[in-house]
Amino acid sequence: MYNKEIKIAVASVLFLLALACIYPLKIYWLCPILILLAGLLVLTIFRNEHNLTAFYFLRKNDPEKSLEALDRVKYPEKLIKSQEAYHYYLRGLILSQKEPLKGEKFFLKALNTGLRMDTDKAVCKLNLAAVALQKRRKQQAIQLISEAKKLDKSGLLKEQITMLNNQMKFI
Repeated sequence: MYNKEIKIAVASVLFLLALACIYPLKIYWLCPILILLAGLLVLTIFRNEHNLTAFYFLRKNDPEKSLEALDRVKYPEKLIKSQEAYHYYLRGLILSQKEPLKGEKFFLKALNTGLRMDTDKAVCKLNLAAVALQKRRKQQAIQLISEAKKLDKSGLLKEQITMLNNQMKFI
């Protein structure tokens, strides 16, 4: 519950111990180790370790372990906003592989919370467009696909966009 505050307090104590190792204690080899540990703690404030392991397992094509890692986060709303958005984004990706309709609410939460990268926003919008096509909402799907085209500046999702456009012809 107070995970972020505890990490800041422990990192502060480690940094103060590192400073104490230099002058009064003269244990010079311990100072860089303590500063490194404090830096790792500060890094885990901004990058949630469960999200990172979920990304890793998703890359290894193991959605069950990825979902287990995401389930370890009991209160995603207590995360930093960008990490909360990526938590919902990952959960939406995993659930949309099994059942696309279940991932819709998580993609909407991720977009509303605020994803940082345009490619991730484009993937969310493409998945939402696929859900809209399944629900026979053609106008919404057209709008979402056009927004995804604007966000995909590098052209990574061009194939998926054309596939959705081809599916739209049958509706």
